Amino acid sequence: MTPDARRPRHRGDFERGTTLVELMIALVMLSLGILAIAQLFPAGARGQLRDRLATSGSYYAHEKLEILNRVPWSDPLLSVGRHPAGTATEDLGTSGVWHRHYDVTTLPAPLEDLKKVTVTVDWTFGGARSVLATTYLRR
Repeated sequence: MTPDARRPRHRGDFERGTTLVELMIALVMLSLGILAIAQLFPAGARGQLRDRLATSGSYYAHEKLEILNRVPWSDPLLSVGRHPAGTATEDLGTSGVWHRHYDVTTLPAPLEDLKKVTVTVDWTFGGARSVLATTYLRR
C-alpha cells in the first residue's frame, strides 16, 4: 500500500465551514431584503385607499343613474342641462369627500326620443379624480 492510500482524507481549509464574517454578510443582506419589502406596505395601503375611493365614487354614480332610470320622461330631474345648476354639486358621504352632478342632453334626430344622462362623481386623493357613468333613457 502506498503512503497516500493509508492516510485518511481531510477536507481542505476552504471547506471547513462558514466563518463569522460570512454569517454577518448574510445577515446584512437578509436585513436589506426585509427592509425593502417593508417599504412596499405603505404603497399597498395607499393603493387600497385609492381603489376604495374609486369604488365608492362608482357606486354613487350608478346610484344616481338608477334613480334617474325610474323617473318619468317629463320629470324636472330629466330636464336638459346640468343638475344641480351652475357649478354646484351634491356632497356625498359622511365626510363630503365625493361631489356629484349630472348632465342631461337630448340627442338630435332621428334619436330625439333619447336623452343622454352622464353622472360625474369627483373627489380628491393625491390630485383630482373623477368617475363618469352614462346611460341613455328613452321616451
